Amino acid sequence: MQFDGALVKEQGVCFAIAVVKPHVLNSTNKETVRNGFRQYFGQVPVILMAQNSRGTPIYDGRRDIVNFLAGIHPSRIPWKRYTIYQ
Repeated sequence: MQFDGALVKEQGVCFAIAVVKPHVLNSTNKETVRNGFRQYFGQVPVILMAQNSRGTPIYDGRRDIVNFLAGIHPSRIPWKRYTIYQ
């Protein structure tokens, strides 16, 4: 299995971003999904990111980090494809 994400350290704050399908952000189990990514990123805040129909990113997570991400272009994020071996 693979997923796209990023581990970011910005302004002294370390956090992770995991790309998910848009329906996950409205799901009742999004916290379970978020917690599942912690096994790959460690104990840093995990922000879930989906794209709307126009390709605009929508972030969900810690408010200060979400506000920061809303102000930057996604191309500035160090995206990486993670491969999970089961």
